[in-house]
Amino acid sequence: MQRTSVALGLVNGILTAGMLLWSGFANAQVTPDATLNTTVSQSGNNFTITNGSAAGSNLFHSFREFSVPTGGSATFNLINTPNISTIFSRVTGGSISHIDGVIQTINSSNPVSLFLLNPSGIIFGVNAQLNVGGSFIGTTANSIKFADGAEFSAIGSQAAPLLSINVPVGLQLGSNPAPITVLGTGHSLNMTSGSALLPSSTELSVKPGKTLALVGGNLDLNRATLRAKQGRVELGSVGSAGVVSLMPIAEGYTLGYGNVQRFGDIHLAQRSLLDISGVNAGSVQVQGQQIQFTDGSLVLAQNFGNLPGGDIRLQATESIDLIGKTADGTIKSGVRSDALGIGASGNISVITPRLTIKQGAGLNSITLGAAASGNIHIDATTIELSGFSLTNPADLTTINTSTLGTGNAGDVFVNGNSLLISSGASLSSATFGSGSSGKVTIRNTNTTVIGEGPSGISSNISSTTFATGSAKTLTLDTANLQILDGGAVATTAFFVGNGGNLSINATESITVSNRGRANNSSINASSIRPDPRVRQLFGLPNILTANAGTVSITTPNLRLTNGGTVSVTSQSSGNGGNINISADTIQLNHQGFIQAQTESGNGGNITLQTKNLLFLRGNSLITSTAGGNGNGGNININAPIIVGLENSDIVANAVRGRGGNIQITTQGIFGLKFRDQLTPDNDITASSQLGVNGNVQVNTIGVDPNSGLVQLPANVTNSSQQIATGCSTDQGSRFVATGRGGVPQNPNQQITSDRTWSDIRDISAYQKTQKVQAQISQSPEVLVEATSWRRNAQGKIELIAAQSAHVEPSLTCAAVSN
Repeated sequence: MQRTSVALGLVNGILTAGMLLWSGFANAQVTPDATLNTTVSQSGNNFTITNGSAAGSNLFHSFREFSVPTGGSATFNLINTPNISTIFSRVTGGSISHIDGVIQTINSSNPVSLFLLNPSGIIFGVNAQLNVGGSFIGTTANSIKFADGAEFSAIGSQAAPLLSINVPVGLQLGSNPAPITVLGTGHSLNMTSGSALLPSSTELSVKPGKTLALVGGNLDLNRATLRAKQGRVELGSVGSAGVVSLMPIAEGYTLGYGNVQRFGDIHLAQRSLLDISGVNAGSVQVQGQQIQFTDGSLVLAQNFGNLPGGDIRLQATESIDLIGKTADGTIKSGVRSDALGIGASGNISVITPRLTIKQGAGLNSITLGAAASGNIHIDATTIELSGFSLTNPADLTTINTSTLGTGNAGDVFVNGNSLLISSGASLSSATFGSGSSGKVTIRNTNTTVIGEGPSGISSNISSTTFATGSAKTLTLDTANLQILDGGAVATTAFFVGNGGNLSINATESITVSNRGRANNSSINASSIRPDPRVRQLFGLPNILTANAGTVSITTPNLRLTNGGTVSVTSQSSGNGGNINISADTIQLNHQGFIQAQTESGNGGNITLQTKNLLFLRGNSLITSTAGGNGNGGNININAPIIVGLENSDIVANAVRGRGGNIQITTQGIFGLKFRDQLTPDNDITASSQLGVNGNVQVNTIGVDPNSGLVQLPANVTNSSQQIATGCSTDQGSRFVATGRGGVPQNPNQQITSDRTWSDIRDISAYQKTQKVQAQISQSPEVLVEATSWRRNAQGKIELIAAQSAHVEPSLTCAAVSN
């Protein structure tokens, strides 16, 4: 993107220098090429164009050159063709069209639209102006296609073209379309008492309700102003051969890019402006490969009427970059859509693989009255919001919808793969009036919120109320969420309006870690008293009665470390919200906090459900407390294993009100003990300084290994009857093992299975009469049932049977002879 910007800047510099040099010549020409009945007369730098070739309500002109010098004009005089609705003009000579004067139409009975077609390129200078009754389409396409198949081409044969009475349906771009450049003096936008932006600058504009379109190769707008009040602005950059479709609408034309394979770049720099404001604001579509707005360049749509404003659509195949503000720090680069009447402001749509907004730029939709502000919808694989204005560090990068009146703020929806918010940037919806904020919905695979701005404002995803309107729900669906170094995901109330609910679903993990310079990293729903500077800025009295919202979190792994916090807080007389967390594992380490607290209202409730482990260490805390007369909130924990180490506590305390109740269900709790008050150890307390203490109930669910044990007899068998005491005098004693099973392969191991030994050898050779052989009489096998069992001193289980009444016979030796 940087390489492209440098290239565009170089091209712009060359074109600007060429424009200044060119404008001094008096021989600039508007000359016909003799293929059509076009007539041109000249008076100084003013050119009058008449006749042409008509087909129905279409009029066709063909020029070898078409350039208008500074202070000059090119006038399409329709005195001989007054019923024309559309003029199609082409430039076939191969030279760039330099327009630094006025292009206009006169003597027409209709609002006449004008197409200017030059495949070699078009430059609109600082003094360029349009004064046509209808829409204007400037393009470096090779030809214009019509519904009946006819084509009005600016390349190839110089023979008279086949003319069409039909409407145009497309622009045929060549393999390497020429660029279009627009130069100007830059917009002059100022804030009025009504917070409206009032543009004042040189401009390229069409009549209200019409279309101003530029379609070609790379588009470079430097200090340019394009205005289509209540109408439509279309910027399209095409990088290869393709057809851009034209669809007639009430405002002129809307362009389609479904048949374009590759796009070019669009750069708006140095206070360039696309303005569609009006009684009812119009629409904008910007389509390219890389789109960049810098130095306070923006799309402005102020709706003063009673109908909703049109949509604003930015779409790029590679990237969209919105960077910085004006040099005086007053105007953000990007998009601003305002509702100043009773009609809603327009929706903002951004579609791109990569979206970068930084250095104080923004996408903003605002309402000042009874109308709703528009929605913001972003589809981007990678999204990065970072930083603040270099000229005014207090002015941060934003994606925001807001209301200052009775109308509701629009919703914000972000969909993608990776979202990074850093250095104080904000993705939010807010109310400064009686209308509510909008819903904020984020669906991203990986979401990171990190750091603070220079003034200590957290990088944030938020839904906020500064006034009487309530904040709406903030929903975050992601795989991995990281909130680091003072970042925040929050719903907040600063006055009377209630805080919104906060719902987070992270399918893999959530990490909240490390403090910033001014703030803990946090997930919070709060009602807090604003800083005096904030109260003064928004005219808020020192009153706070709002209730805090509820925080709901679902994730396999939740880690709160080094000051990382999940909280609901109310510094007002309202109630603290609730915290509901469902996770496989919850880890609080080195001052990790889960807290619900109020100054005077009732403390919020905390419910924790874990499948595996709840682990606290290093002065970590789970607390629901209330100040003043409020009651401490309840804490309900269900976890198989709970561990508390290094002065970590579970607390539900109050001052004058009743202490909250703590109920814990677990199979094992280690380190934590119930105490009447906090100590340097790991405590569970539910106390009240001046009121009634709460209750603490710990339910331990497990298996007692000693339950149901029965004492077994010490001896299982009578070993004295198992081995013969001796044999005849002519034979030595021998040992013969009988019965099932056998010894293990390793005598130091236990038998792991019941194996039967089988000898399959041919033993006929051994079936001879022996002189003497021990013979052991074997009684029938008797199975003995164990009547009880016990655990011996070594911790092993022994089976014990009752004394057997069966008496084994004595073993004897007998000589066997044939």
